Amino acid sequence: MKEFRTDLALEVRESFEKDDVEIKGVALKEEFDKKTNVKVTTVEIRTQQGAQAMRKPIGTYITIEAQDFLEKDITYHKTISSILTQYLKRLFKKVKNGPVLVVGLGNREATPDSLGPKVVDGLCVTRHFIKEFGDTFTIKEKDHPLCAIAPGVMAQTGMETMELLKGIVKEIQPACVIAVDALAARSTNRLITTVQLTDTGICPGAGIGNNRQALNKESLGVDVIAIGVPTVVDAMTIVRDSLEYLFGQQEFTESQRDEFFQEITQNSGIINMFVTPKNIDESVQWISDTISEAINSCFVGKEQKSSETMVSNA
Repeated sequence: MKEFRTDLALEVRESFEKDDVEIKGVALKEEFDKKTNVKVTTVEIRTQQGAQAMRKPIGTYITIEAQDFLEKDITYHKTISSILTQYLKRLFKKVKNGPVLVVGLGNREATPDSLGPKVVDGLCVTRHFIKEFGDTFTIKEKDHPLCAIAPGVMAQTGMETMELLKGIVKEIQPACVIAVDALAARSTNRLITTVQLTDTGICPGAGIGNNRQALNKESLGVDVIAIGVPTVVDAMTIVRDSLEYLFGQQEFTESQRDEFFQEITQNSGIINMFVTPKNIDESVQWISDTISEAINSCFVGKEQKSSETMVSNA
């Protein structure tokens, strides 16, 4: 399997298919709705052997791909939000009653990394209402009162995200943490058009090689569901794809290709560069609103019309 940088379990699984390798302990299920042009792929890592091969924790990874999302159609936006709601509820089935803490990871001042804070901006938090009005609030909202925080990054606060969250979790004792973060993708086609949901938590900054301590059940003591959207792609990946296309038209051996790529990697100034779409500011705002709406629909009682076609087999 060739090395490339991605946070998407789907892309890791696809790389094995290209190399004709079967992965034991990893199940794959695909659903496609022609009407909405939405593809949902569920990757389940069931064994330690599968986890080692995929280099990801055991758990469920749901990837929702909507190539038409960038058309900025409000009706389509609601459709995607409804689909997100249904799959988020699927991951949330085993979570006990109690507060839900949404954590918007990332740097608000860096547009490609601002997804998490922008999602928090769009939430209808209710935990303070529960404390204020008690039984006068609806039963649904009492089951899972919503609270949220955008902790920023260490360069802004001087503190690790984990240090901040451990204190918050200890104080409010949430039933679940939902972490929202920007991701890195292998394919440029998946930038801003793909959402990954997983019940395994998240490692902030992993996609761009800036690993922090993982936010998961082991580290926080509560269930952690992660929502991520790829906003950047490694520049070297684009270069490699372009050159492989060129090599495909010529007679080069695999060893010659690898030697050439290694030389570029060692001598190129783009090795630590990441690329993002030119309209990233508008796109991040658009998809953050979609995710906020989905979370609100789950926990604040703002129900939307469901898209039954994508979740009929849930």
